[in-house]
Amino acid sequence: MKSIVAIVRCDSYEHEKVYEAVSEGLRLIGGIGTLIPADARILFKPNLLNRAVPDKAVTTHPAVFDSVIQIFKDQGYGNLFYGDSPGNPANPEKIADTCGIRQIGVKHGLEFGEFTKGRTVDFPEGRFSKQFEISEAALSADAIVNVCKMKTHQLERITGGVKNMLGCVYGLNKGASHAKYPDADSFGKMLVDLSRYLAPNLHIMDGVVAMEGNGPASGTPVSMNVILVSTDPVAMDSVFCRLIDLDPLLVPTIRYGEEFGLGKWRDDDIEIRGADIEPLINRRFDVSREKIRDQKWQRLAGLRQILLKKPVIIRDKCIKCGVCVDACPVDGKAMHFINAERREPPRYDYAKCIRCFCCQEMCPQKAIAVKTPLIGKMIIYK
Repeated sequence: MKSIVAIVRCDSYEHEKVYEAVSEGLRLIGGIGTLIPADARILFKPNLLNRAVPDKAVTTHPAVFDSVIQIFKDQGYGNLFYGDSPGNPANPEKIADTCGIRQIGVKHGLEFGEFTKGRTVDFPEGRFSKQFEISEAALSADAIVNVCKMKTHQLERITGGVKNMLGCVYGLNKGASHAKYPDADSFGKMLVDLSRYLAPNLHIMDGVVAMEGNGPASGTPVSMNVILVSTDPVAMDSVFCRLIDLDPLLVPTIRYGEEFGLGKWRDDDIEIRGADIEPLINRRFDVSREKIRDQKWQRLAGLRQILLKKPVIIRDKCIKCGVCVDACPVDGKAMHFINAERREPPRYDYAKCIRCFCCQEMCPQKAIAVKTPLIGKMIIYK
Protein backbone atom coordinates (compact mmCIF):
# COMPACT_ATOMS: atom_id res chain seq x y z
CA MET A 1 0.00 0.00 0.00
CA LYS A 2 1.07 3.56 -0.67
CA SER A 3 1.88 5.94 2.16
CA ILE A 4 -0.49 8.89 2.32
CA VAL A 5 0.72 12.45 2.84
CA ALA A 6 -1.75 15.31 3.05
CA ILE A 7 -0.67 18.76 1.86
CA VAL A 8 -2.90 21.62 2.97
CA ARG A 9 -2.34 25.26 2.11
CA CYS A 10 -2.13 27.61 5.10
CA ASP A 11 -0.80 31.13 4.55
CA SER A 12 -0.87 32.49 8.12
CA TYR A 13 -0.84 31.50 11.77
CA GLU A 14 -4.30 32.92 12.35
CA HIS A 15 -6.01 30.41 14.63
CA GLU A 16 -9.03 29.73 12.46
CA LYS A 17 -6.93 29.13 9.34
CA VAL A 18 -4.53 26.80 11.12
CA TYR A 19 -7.35 24.88 12.80
CA GLU A 20 -9.09 24.37 9.45
CA ALA A 21 -5.84 23.34 7.73
CA VAL A 22 -4.88 20.77 10.37
CA SER A 23 -8.45 19.45 10.47
CA GLU A 24 -8.46 19.04 6.71
CA GLY A 25 -5.10 17.28 6.75
CA LEU A 26 -6.32 14.82 9.35
CA ARG A 27 -9.52 14.21 7.38
CA LEU A 28 -7.52 13.52 4.23
CA ILE A 29 -5.52 10.73 5.87
CA GLY A 30 -8.61 9.08 7.39
CA GLY A 31 -9.15 10.88 10.70
CA ILE A 32 -7.55 10.47 14.13
CA GLY A 33 -10.23 8.02 15.25
CA THR A 34 -8.70 5.42 12.93
CA LEU A 35 -5.22 5.97 14.38
CA ILE A 36 -5.42 6.40 18.15
CA PRO A 37 -7.89 4.91 20.67
CA ALA A 38 -10.01 7.47 22.53
CA ASP A 39 -8.70 6.38 25.95
CA ALA A 40 -5.00 6.46 25.00
CA ARG A 41 -2.51 8.53 26.99
CA ILE A 42 -1.16 10.77 24.23
CA LEU A 43 2.15 12.65 24.19
CA PHE A 44 2.24 15.71 21.93
CA LYS A 45 5.87 16.22 20.89
CA PRO A 46 6.69 19.67 19.44
CA ASN A 47 10.12 20.92 18.37
CA LEU A 48 11.53 22.95 21.29
CA LEU A 49 15.14 23.26 20.16
CA ASN A 50 15.99 26.35 22.19
CA ARG A 51 14.67 29.59 23.68
CA ALA A 52 13.39 31.26 20.52
CA VAL A 53 10.28 33.36 20.03
CA PRO A 54 7.78 31.92 17.53
CA ASP A 55 8.48 34.28 14.62
CA LYS A 56 12.10 33.05 14.41
CA ALA A 57 10.83 29.75 12.91
CA VAL A 58 13.15 27.75 15.18
CA THR A 59 10.41 25.83 16.98
CA THR A 60 6.91 24.53 16.34
CA HIS A 61 4.59 27.54 16.16
CA PRO A 62 2.16 27.73 19.10
CA ALA A 63 -0.77 28.30 16.71
CA VAL A 64 -0.17 24.88 15.13
CA PHE A 65 0.33 23.22 18.50
CA ASP A 66 -2.84 24.86 19.83
CA SER A 67 -4.91 23.68 16.87
CA VAL A 68 -3.66 20.10 17.09
CA ILE A 69 -4.54 19.83 20.76
CA GLN A 70 -7.90 21.54 20.29
CA ILE A 71 -8.85 19.11 17.52
CA PHE A 72 -8.07 16.12 19.73
CA LYS A 73 -10.09 17.60 22.60
CA ASP A 74 -12.98 18.40 20.27
CA GLN A 75 -13.06 14.74 19.26
CA GLY A 76 -13.25 13.52 22.84
CA TYR A 77 -9.62 12.78 23.68
CA GLY A 78 -8.82 13.71 27.26
CA ASN A 79 -5.67 11.96 28.50
CA LEU A 80 -3.19 14.36 26.92
CA PHE A 81 0.23 15.73 27.87
CA TYR A 82 3.17 17.31 26.05
CA GLY A 83 6.85 18.13 26.08
CA ASP A 84 10.30 17.81 24.56
CA SER A 85 13.94 17.61 25.60
CA PRO A 86 15.59 20.73 24.11
CA GLY A 87 19.20 21.20 23.11
CA ASN A 88 19.84 22.65 26.57
CA PRO A 89 17.92 20.09 28.63
CA ALA A 90 18.22 21.62 32.11
CA ASN A 91 14.83 23.37 32.16
CA PRO A 92 12.55 22.29 29.28
CA GLU A 93 9.49 24.15 30.58
CA LYS A 94 11.37 27.45 30.66
CA ILE A 95 12.28 26.99 27.01
CA ALA A 96 8.68 26.02 26.22
CA ASP A 97 7.58 29.28 27.84
CA THR A 98 9.77 31.43 25.56
CA CYS A 99 8.57 29.48 22.52
CA GLY A 100 4.91 30.08 23.42
CA ILE A 101 4.24 26.36 23.81
CA ARG A 102 3.88 26.24 27.60
CA GLN A 103 1.09 28.82 27.38
CA ILE A 104 -0.81 26.46 25.06
CA GLY A 105 -0.33 23.62 27.51
CA VAL A 106 -1.68 25.76 30.34
CA LYS A 107 -4.62 26.88 28.19
CA HIS A 108 -5.66 23.28 27.62
CA GLY A 109 -4.80 22.02 31.10
CA LEU A 110 -2.00 19.74 29.89
CA GLU A 111 0.94 18.70 32.04
CA PHE A 112 4.53 18.92 30.82
CA GLY A 113 5.95 15.41 30.72
CA GLU A 114 9.14 14.24 32.42
CA PHE A 115 11.93 14.84 29.92
CA THR A 116 14.84 15.29 32.34
CA LYS A 117 14.79 11.67 33.51
CA GLY A 118 14.45 8.33 31.80
CA ARG A 119 16.00 4.93 31.43
CA THR A 120 18.00 2.81 29.04
CA VAL A 121 15.92 0.56 26.81
CA ASP A 122 17.00 -2.28 24.57
CA PHE A 123 15.86 -2.50 20.95
CA PRO A 124 16.97 -5.87 19.56
CA GLU A 125 15.08 -5.15 16.34
CA GLY A 126 17.29 -2.15 15.61
CA ARG A 127 19.07 -2.39 12.28
CA PHE A 128 21.90 -0.16 13.50
CA SER A 129 21.18 1.00 17.08
CA LYS A 130 20.18 -1.55 19.68
CA GLN A 131 19.83 0.68 22.75
CA PHE A 132 18.47 4.14 23.62
CA GLU A 133 18.12 6.44 26.63
CA ILE A 134 14.42 7.33 26.49
CA SER A 135 12.62 9.94 28.61
CA GLU A 136 10.03 8.87 31.15
CA ALA A 137 7.48 10.97 29.25
CA ALA A 138 7.89 9.01 26.04
CA LEU A 139 7.94 5.68 27.87
CA SER A 140 4.70 6.49 29.70
CA ALA A 141 2.77 7.35 26.54
CA ASP A 142 0.36 5.00 24.78
CA ALA A 143 0.59 7.12 21.63
CA ILE A 144 2.83 9.91 20.30
CA VAL A 145 1.77 12.79 18.07
CA ASN A 146 4.83 14.34 16.44
CA VAL A 147 4.25 18.07 15.78
CA CYS A 148 7.47 18.98 14.02
CA LYS A 149 8.91 22.02 12.22
CA MET A 150 10.00 22.34 8.58
CA LYS A 151 13.68 23.39 8.73
CA THR A 152 17.15 22.89 7.32
CA HIS A 153 19.78 21.04 9.32
CA GLN A 154 23.54 21.25 8.82
CA LEU A 155 24.25 17.58 9.51
CA GLU A 156 21.19 15.85 8.00
CA ARG A 157 20.25 18.61 5.47
CA ILE A 158 16.68 18.80 6.78
CA THR A 159 14.93 18.22 10.07
CA GLY A 160 11.31 17.13 9.99
CA GLY A 161 9.36 14.10 11.08
CA VAL A 162 12.15 11.58 11.70
CA LYS A 163 14.68 13.97 13.27
CA ASN A 164 12.19 15.48 15.72
CA MET A 165 12.02 12.22 17.65
CA LEU A 166 15.52 12.84 19.04
CA GLY A 167 13.82 15.02 21.65
CA CYS A 168 12.42 11.87 23.25
CA VAL A 169 15.98 11.05 24.35
CA TYR A 170 16.41 12.68 27.73
CA GLY A 171 18.98 15.09 29.08
CA LEU A 172 22.57 15.17 27.92
CA ASN A 173 22.21 11.84 26.13
CA LYS A 174 21.25 13.70 22.95
CA GLY A 175 24.64 15.40 22.83
CA ALA A 176 26.38 12.15 23.68
CA SER A 177 24.68 10.51 20.70
CA HIS A 178 26.51 12.91 18.40
CA ALA A 179 29.83 11.70 19.77
CA LYS A 180 28.71 8.08 19.42
CA TYR A 181 27.37 8.61 15.88
CA PRO A 182 29.69 11.35 14.55
CA ASP A 183 28.78 11.51 10.84
CA ALA A 184 25.56 12.16 8.94
CA ASP A 185 25.06 8.55 7.88
CA SER A 186 25.53 6.91 11.28
CA PHE A 187 23.51 9.63 13.00
CA GLY A 188 20.75 9.23 10.42
CA LYS A 189 20.68 5.46 10.92
CA MET A 190 20.36 5.95 14.67
CA LEU A 191 17.50 8.41 14.20
CA VAL A 192 15.64 5.94 12.00
CA ASP A 193 15.98 3.15 14.56
CA LEU A 194 14.90 5.58 17.29
CA SER A 195 11.73 6.37 15.34
CA ARG A 196 11.16 2.67 14.76
CA TYR A 197 11.37 2.08 18.51
CA LEU A 198 9.11 4.99 19.49
CA ALA A 199 6.65 4.34 16.62
CA PRO A 200 4.77 7.68 16.67
CA ASN A 201 1.15 7.33 15.56
CA LEU A 202 0.84 10.62 13.71
CA HIS A 203 3.10 13.29 12.22
CA ILE A 204 2.07 16.90 11.62
CA MET A 205 4.61 19.31 10.10
CA ASP A 206 4.43 23.06 10.60
CA GLY A 207 5.52 24.46 7.24
CA VAL A 208 3.52 27.68 7.28
CA VAL A 209 6.78 29.52 7.90
CA ALA A 210 9.82 27.26 7.51
CA MET A 211 13.54 27.88 8.07
CA GLU A 212 16.08 27.88 5.26
CA GLY A 213 19.83 28.47 5.20
CA ASN A 214 21.84 28.05 8.39
CA GLY A 215 19.28 25.92 10.23
CA PRO A 216 18.12 24.46 12.53
CA ALA A 217 18.43 27.57 14.74
CA SER A 218 20.38 30.25 12.86
CA GLY A 219 18.65 30.23 9.49
CA THR A 220 16.15 32.54 7.85
CA PRO A 221 12.35 32.25 8.12
CA VAL A 222 10.69 31.65 4.74
CA SER A 223 7.00 31.28 3.94
CA MET A 224 6.14 27.83 2.58
CA ASN A 225 2.41 28.12 3.38
CA VAL A 226 1.78 24.43 4.06
CA ILE A 227 0.78 21.95 6.74
CA LEU A 228 1.81 18.33 6.10
CA VAL A 229 0.09 15.38 7.78
CA SER A 230 0.95 11.68 7.57
CA THR A 231 1.39 8.47 9.50
CA ASP A 232 4.67 7.85 7.62
CA PRO A 233 7.49 10.24 8.68
CA VAL A 234 9.76 9.14 5.83
CA ALA A 235 7.09 9.86 3.23
CA MET A 236 6.30 13.21 4.87
CA ASP A 237 9.99 14.21 4.92
CA SER A 238 10.27 13.10 1.28
CA VAL A 239 7.37 15.38 0.34
CA PHE A 240 9.14 18.15 2.27
CA CYS A 241 12.15 17.51 0.00
CA ARG A 242 9.96 17.74 -3.10
CA LEU A 243 8.60 21.07 -1.86
CA ILE A 244 12.13 22.49 -1.71
CA ASP A 245 13.39 20.70 -4.84
CA LEU A 246 15.89 18.58 -2.90
CA ASP A 247 16.79 15.01 -3.85
CA PRO A 248 15.43 12.86 -0.97
CA LEU A 249 18.34 10.43 -1.34
CA LEU A 250 20.67 13.16 -0.06
CA VAL A 251 18.94 12.95 3.33
CA PRO A 252 20.21 10.00 5.42
CA THR A 253 17.04 9.73 7.52
CA ILE A 254 15.05 9.28 4.32
CA ARG A 255 17.46 6.92 2.58
CA TYR A 256 17.84 4.65 5.61
CA GLY A 257 14.24 5.24 6.62
CA GLU A 258 13.08 3.14 3.70
CA GLU A 259 15.95 0.64 3.92
CA PHE A 260 15.19 -0.05 7.60
CA GLY A 261 11.44 -0.32 7.04
CA LEU A 262 10.35 2.88 8.78
CA GLY A 263 8.57 4.29 5.75
CA LYS A 264 8.65 5.06 2.03
CA TRP A 265 10.22 7.88 0.06
CA ARG A 266 9.74 7.10 -3.63
CA ASP A 267 7.12 9.11 -5.54
CA ASP A 268 5.46 5.93 -6.83
CA ASP A 269 4.97 4.72 -3.24
CA ILE A 270 3.40 7.95 -1.93
CA GLU A 271 -0.12 9.20 -2.48
CA ILE A 272 -0.36 12.97 -2.03
CA ARG A 273 -3.79 14.21 -1.05
CA GLY A 274 -5.02 17.76 -0.82
CA ALA A 275 -3.30 20.67 -2.53
CA ASP A 276 -1.46 20.39 -5.85
CA ILE A 277 2.23 20.22 -4.95
CA GLU A 278 3.64 21.88 -8.08
CA PRO A 279 2.61 25.50 -7.33
CA LEU A 280 3.98 25.13 -3.79
CA ILE A 281 7.51 24.07 -4.76
CA ASN A 282 10.21 26.59 -3.80
CA ARG A 283 13.20 25.83 -6.03
CA ARG A 284 15.20 28.69 -4.52
CA PHE A 285 14.92 27.31 -1.00
CA ASP A 286 18.35 27.64 0.62
CA VAL A 287 19.44 24.12 1.58
CA SER A 288 22.66 22.15 1.09
CA ARG A 289 22.42 20.37 -2.26
CA GLU A 290 26.07 19.30 -2.48
CA LYS A 291 26.73 15.68 -3.24
CA ILE A 292 29.73 13.74 -1.97
CA ARG A 293 31.85 12.36 -4.81
CA ASP A 294 33.37 9.49 -2.85
CA GLN A 295 32.67 8.43 0.73
CA LYS A 296 36.25 7.19 1.19
CA TRP A 297 37.50 10.76 1.72
CA GLN A 298 35.39 11.03 4.88
CA ARG A 299 37.20 8.04 6.37
CA LEU A 300 40.68 9.53 5.98
CA ALA A 301 41.01 10.96 9.48
CA GLY A 302 44.18 12.90 8.71
CA LEU A 303 42.50 14.85 5.92
CA ARG A 304 39.11 15.50 7.53
CA GLN A 305 40.08 18.90 8.93
CA ILE A 306 41.11 20.31 5.55
CA LEU A 307 38.44 18.65 3.39
CA LEU A 308 35.11 18.48 5.22
CA LYS A 309 32.59 21.17 6.00
CA LYS A 310 33.30 22.82 9.31
CA PRO A 311 31.74 25.27 11.78
CA VAL A 312 33.27 28.76 11.73
CA ILE A 313 32.66 31.54 14.26
CA ILE A 314 31.52 34.90 12.91
CA ARG A 315 33.58 37.14 15.17
CA ASP A 316 31.48 40.29 15.02
CA LYS A 317 28.37 38.35 16.09
CA CYS A 318 29.97 36.31 18.87
CA ILE A 319 29.20 37.53 22.42
CA LYS A 320 31.57 34.98 24.02
CA CYS A 321 28.74 33.39 26.04
CA GLY A 322 30.26 29.90 25.88
CA VAL A 323 27.05 28.11 24.89
CA CYS A 324 28.87 26.55 21.94
CA VAL A 325 31.65 25.22 24.16
CA ASP A 326 29.13 23.72 26.56
CA ALA A 327 27.25 22.13 23.65
CA CYS A 328 30.32 20.39 22.20
CA PRO A 329 29.87 16.64 22.89
CA VAL A 330 33.50 15.70 22.20
CA ASP A 331 35.46 14.38 25.16
CA GLY A 332 37.90 17.16 26.07
CA LYS A 333 35.99 19.60 23.81
CA ALA A 334 36.83 20.53 20.24
CA MET A 335 36.65 24.26 21.03
CA HIS A 336 37.81 26.36 23.95
CA PHE A 337 38.51 29.88 25.17
CA ILE A 338 42.19 30.77 25.17
CA ASN A 339 41.91 32.65 28.48
CA ALA A 340 39.55 32.83 31.44
CA GLU A 341 38.59 36.45 30.68
CA ARG A 342 37.04 35.42 27.33
CA ARG A 343 38.47 38.42 25.53
CA GLU A 344 38.38 36.47 22.26
CA PRO A 345 35.78 34.11 20.78
CA PRO A 346 36.38 30.39 21.33
CA ARG A 347 38.82 28.62 19.05
CA TYR A 348 38.27 25.29 17.31
CA ASP A 349 40.57 22.32 17.37
CA TYR A 350 39.45 20.97 14.00
CA ALA A 351 41.49 17.81 14.48
CA LYS A 352 39.09 16.94 17.31
CA CYS A 353 35.94 18.36 15.72
CA ILE A 354 33.55 15.61 14.57
CA ARG A 355 31.42 18.00 12.46
CA CYS A 356 28.23 17.33 14.42
CA PHE A 357 27.44 21.08 14.37
CA CYS A 358 26.00 21.05 17.90
CA CYS A 359 27.82 24.35 18.48
CA GLN A 360 26.16 25.94 15.46
CA GLU A 361 22.80 24.49 16.43
CA MET A 362 22.86 25.92 19.95
CA CYS A 363 24.44 29.34 19.32
CA PRO A 364 21.91 31.98 20.48
CA GLN A 365 23.45 34.76 18.35
CA LYS A 366 23.60 33.07 14.93
CA ALA A 367 27.35 33.54 15.24
CA ILE A 368 28.45 30.19 13.79
CA ALA A 369 28.31 29.42 10.08
CA VAL A 370 29.13 26.19 8.26
CA LYS A 371 31.70 26.52 5.51
CA THR A 372 33.34 24.14 3.04
CA PRO A 373 37.11 24.48 2.50
CA LEU A 374 38.08 25.23 -1.10
CA ILE A 375 40.02 21.98 -1.44
CA GLY A 376 36.99 20.12 -0.12
CA LYS A 377 34.83 21.67 -2.83
CA MET A 378 37.32 20.47 -5.40
CA ILE A 379 37.80 16.92 -4.10
CA ILE A 380 34.78 15.80 -2.06
CA TYR A 381 31.71 17.78 -2.97
CA LYS A 382 30.03 18.33 -6.30
